Amino acid sequence: MGATDHRDRAEGEQTARCAILTVTDTRTLETDTSGRAASEILQKAGHSVVLHEIVPNEPQKIADALGKGLREADLVLTIGGTGASRKDLSVEAVLPLLAKELPGFGEMFRAASVKEIGTAAMLSRAVLGITAAGKIVLALPGSENAVRLGLGTLLMGELNHLLWELRRYS
Repeated sequence: MGATDHRDRAEGEQTARCAILTVTDTRTLETDTSGRAASEILQKAGHSVVLHEIVPNEPQKIADALGKGLREADLVLTIGGTGASRKDLSVEAVLPLLAKELPGFGEMFRAASVKEIGTAAMLSRAVLGITAAGKIVLALPGSENAVRLGLGTLLMGELNHLLWELRRYS
């Protein structure tokens, strides 16, 4: 059974409880257009958003929010904190949680981003991976366009397939 067969079997069968964590020192829930876009994309696809929080750019607060998200959701999405500055710490918080990183996601994200933002795409550290407990963690840059590309264009086409793969042996 190949990837296409698996994707076909998984289509429409899998739903996820999702947590959206926008890592920022400047946005509020009211001004979080990226988080709103993520919520709309997930709900339109039949998934539920069980948590949406603004998280300060502080290592312990990011780690605490990730822990809460992983307790409540099947998919935890961080938005923001994936760049190269000293304050960009989402990736450092996410990577220790992963049992399996799926590097193809970051590669595809940067390849698609270069068409929109040029060589600045190399500064993005978008990450997708799976925890030992079979939870999905996705870290995306903070712009609404990055969320629409990473979540809407890339992950949504494979999310049901990924959920099916993670659940079929549990």
